[in-house]
Amino acid sequence: MIFFWAFIVGGIICVIGQLLMDVAKLTPAHTMSTLVVAGAILDGLGLYEPLIKFAGAGATVPITSFGNALVHGAIQEMQTDGVIGIITGIFEVTSAGISAAIIFGFLCALVFNPKG
Repeated sequence: MIFFWAFIVGGIICVIGQLLMDVAKLTPAHTMSTLVVAGAILDGLGLYEPLIKFAGAGATVPITSFGNALVHGAIQEMQTDGVIGIITGIFEVTSAGISAAIIFGFLCALVFNPKG
């Protein structure tokens, strides 16, 4: 059943993104930013973690999870380190994913030639 709910929740997030582009005429960059902010707000309200527990990868794979990670890390570190934890928590939680994206993007650029 976890696969079903992951598919449904991930699909709903994607449908929301597509509607933002088609109906609201937002650019892909604006849509992505909106979804990141939505994930951050949902985590700030304490609603994103239950969604992750319910849907698994359906909530952790879409871009909304990045906003969740930013706020979640900031809140966790703020509780332990105070106000400075807001800044350090953002980098601590998201650094592995961002570093991986940079490294794999660089490796792909070395292996493949762009067509254009």
